[in-house]
Amino acid sequence: MRSICAALLLIAGSSWMAAAPTAEPAKALPVIRRSPEFVIRFVDGKQALLSSYKGKVIALLMVHTTCPHCQHTSQVFTQLQTEYGPKGFQALDVAFNTMANLYVTDFVKSFNVGYPVGFSTPEDVMGYLGFNVMQRYTVPQIVFIDKKFNIRSQTPAAGNDANMYKEEYWRATIESLLKESATGAAPHHTTSTKAKPVAQS
Repeated sequence: MRSICAALLLIAGSSWMAAAPTAEPAKALPVIRRSPEFVIRFVDGKQALLSSYKGKVIALLMVHTTCPHCQHTSQVFTQLQTEYGPKGFQALDVAFNTMANLYVTDFVKSFNVGYPVGFSTPEDVMGYLGFNVMQRYTVPQIVFIDKKFNIRSQTPAAGNDANMYKEEYWRATIESLLKESATGAAPHHTTSTKAKPVAQS
């Protein structure tokens, strides 16, 4: 199995013990690239385009329903959704493990996930993330998208940046992006819109 849940459980360590204090990022996050379109399928047969959430700050979590770290991360993001949802934040889960569509309903019920959870194929998820299908990766993969539909933060494939898996980082990122306007020019610190290279394992 290509996912490496156990590794993330080790590097996340004590970050799950309590809600970390909020903190502003040292500087505004760069624009990594424009978010591609993505179709999220739901177990009731409905579909949603990722762009239908444009105008909100989106946290897109690519998860395996069977991964303990994904399960706990979705519980934390449920708390964040409750807190920041009224301010314009939207969390979304996309399950892409084998036969994920059969497990989504139990995943939501068992872990009290309080926001939309859909599913997709590994190929479509890898394509969205810009990863090679043969590449090793960790789950969850977390992408933050700003109100203008630009990707502003994306975990590396190998999950080798422990700070990006901490609640403190998630809160700071959400709060920073919520302060930005949904219109106007991109931040002056914008980088190339091309995808950043991802870490190889």
